[in-house]
Amino acid sequence: MSYEVVKSEKKYDGAFLSVKKDEILMPDGKTAFREVVERGAATAILPIDSMGNIILVRQYRHPFQEMILEIPAGIMEEGEEPAECAKRELEEETGFKAKELEFICEMYPTPGFCMEKLYLYIADELEQGKQHFDEDEFIEVEKYTLQQALDMVRDGKIKDAKTILLLFAYQAKKAI
Repeated sequence: MSYEVVKSEKKYDGAFLSVKKDEILMPDGKTAFREVVERGAATAILPIDSMGNIILVRQYRHPFQEMILEIPAGIMEEGEEPAECAKRELEEETGFKAKELEFICEMYPTPGFCMEKLYLYIADELEQGKQHFDEDEFIEVEKYTLQQALDMVRDGKIKDAKTILLLFAYQAKKAI
């Protein structure tokens, strides 16, 4: 099947995302409209401390107007490699540095309307670094066992998709 963009119009251009409206030619010859959120690539990392605890961050997420428990993550800077971004974000948000990262996968978190790509990693060799938040970030660092974190997924206390995916990936890795 083929789809073709007939017309594209930028509707919003913000600090870290933009929105465009595309008119597309469908396989049956009719046209349809799709809104697309354009956002840069990002990384996320599941950090495991020397005691085997999962390090999570709790931060305010405005779309849901609540504090969300999730893994450290952030948008890649211009020219930055995914692994370097993951290491940078880990230290900025948690104060831990990763010696090594294990690449898990590249994913599209919301492909129905957003172009964002996420590169996911696990790190279990951590050393102390220094936190340094963005001026509008207020982050709480929390530690849990893998079982506690998985229980929080099942209880609806962890709702973030990238966090859930990496928790289950880590659980599967440990089972091998």
